[in-house]
Amino acid sequence: MTRQTTKQPPVPFAELFLPKIVTVLREGYGLRDLQADALAGLTVAIVALPLSMAIAIASGATPAQGLYTAIIGGFLVSALGGSRFQIGGPAGAFIVLVASTVQMHGMDGLFLATILSGLILAAIGFLQLGTYIKFIPYPVTVGFTAGIAVIIFTSQIKEFLGLTLSVPEPGPLAEKLPVLWDALPTANAVTIALAGATILLITGLKKFRPGWPGMLIAVALTSVAAMVLGLDTATIGSKFGGIPSGLPQPHLPEITLAKLQAVLPSAIAFALLGSIESLLSAVVADGMTGRRHRSNCELVAQGAANVASGLFGGICVTGTIARTATNVRAGARGPIAGMLHAVFLLLFILVAAPLASFIPLASLAGVLAIVAWNMVEKQAFATLIRASRGDAAVLLITFGLTIFRDLTEAIVVGFALGSVLFIHRMSNTTAVETHAPFVGQDQSDATLPALEGPAASDRGVVVYRISGAFFFGAAASIGSVLDRIADTHRALIVDFSAVPFLDSTAAHTIEGLAHKATRRGVQLYLTGTTHQIREDLFLHGLKPPMVHYANRIEDAVRKLHLDDLSTA
Repeated sequence: MTRQTTKQPPVPFAELFLPKIVTVLREGYGLRDLQADALAGLTVAIVALPLSMAIAIASGATPAQGLYTAIIGGFLVSALGGSRFQIGGPAGAFIVLVASTVQMHGMDGLFLATILSGLILAAIGFLQLGTYIKFIPYPVTVGFTAGIAVIIFTSQIKEFLGLTLSVPEPGPLAEKLPVLWDALPTANAVTIALAGATILLITGLKKFRPGWPGMLIAVALTSVAAMVLGLDTATIGSKFGGIPSGLPQPHLPEITLAKLQAVLPSAIAFALLGSIESLLSAVVADGMTGRRHRSNCELVAQGAANVASGLFGGICVTGTIARTATNVRAGARGPIAGMLHAVFLLLFILVAAPLASFIPLASLAGVLAIVAWNMVEKQAFATLIRASRGDAAVLLITFGLTIFRDLTEAIVVGFALGSVLFIHRMSNTTAVETHAPFVGQDQSDATLPALEGPAASDRGVVVYRISGAFFFGAAASIGSVLDRIADTHRALIVDFSAVPFLDSTAAHTIEGLAHKATRRGVQLYLTGTTHQIREDLFLHGLKPPMVHYANRIEDAVRKLHLDDLSTA
């Protein structure tokens, strides 16, 4: 049996910020790798093309600005980042923040806020504060993601229905809905049909031809239909005059002390949301590939990308979960895939920009409606509602504040409520289970004394013991240890006998571990769980045969040996 600890030698400062592209090239990068990355980059570019324009339009910017963001920002995120597979560009999560910044400070204010947020992100990375961003409770991330999805969808109702508003469209949802309701008699049947056809094409292709680029095909077909049939609907050409055939010259926006003070809150919000979004995306890529990203290096790259995007007239850049997952599924080998995705988008601007003028805005509204639907983690939302009144309260309050107040406020309040909930659970556990220590002595979170007897000689079984309360503050560090499942191990045992309780963030961490173990053919045993902990894990789908349960470590080892004998 293998004994695991978290103690590791310190990593040199320079290595922490070494871009992953250097690591990949050191490992050996050949023609086959380049071919795989080129194909993956093209696949991602096909997805990013309509999406970047749609997000920019919904943010109050031009479609060209969305492409500039994907080209400049996407290239730098991949070239300088700490993830092998991260794809950077404009993200739906920023739509509300960008739109409100444009309304309050104008386009120059947006550029300045984007550049300033890049400097903040780089500072966060260089100060190695990226690890602390992982402490945000799971209900908070699910709640604000769902809230952003609702806001994205409502922002597209006007274009989806082809409404003609008598007043400028308000930003806040409570003010927007009455204005949209009053404008319903002006709905355009042609526009509705185009938007509906876009959604049907995307969902149909995803079901019957999942390997095809559904978004691009849907936008292309509806654009051809609108052009050939001469349909009366707004297009990129009619509203924005098309897309320039090239990149703009970099320029600094007007910088004054008063302007810096005015846009600073927006810049901080961009940096906070960008850091969360990019690191979540990198974690998703790690889970799909078994690799590990360098979070602080990733934040420095995001900072450089935002500074460059602002200089070239782009909007906020962050890691994008959907495009990153597409990159992984397309067979990318390293960061060159992301760099090539930016090159392919640049070629589109240089060669085929005039064609974008025929794209109906209704089609892009349909694309964003699909994006909003996919953003909502529906199963996780339902699970957290059932998990406990505390988790449900944190989730719903974060969700409500995101929709009706402000995203930054939602995250801060959600985190504060999560902390209060943790203190409450600690106090309850103190009264009920005084024999279980809340915080272990000064040692690593995942240690196991060497076992005696035959079990100790089994090198194919690795055991971790978690000591203390397993909650959102410890989930990141414990998760990073548990992620290191070597392919040579046939079984992993995680002992909970010294854990008084766990929260939904911790359960989500174990759920991710279980999925990774299943993909690698590793048997996962959870031992020493109390009745309440086991109920919480069951609620997150952690049931046999995905995971196995035993009272003690020795019982789990005995079951593994019996399984070996039965299959011998």
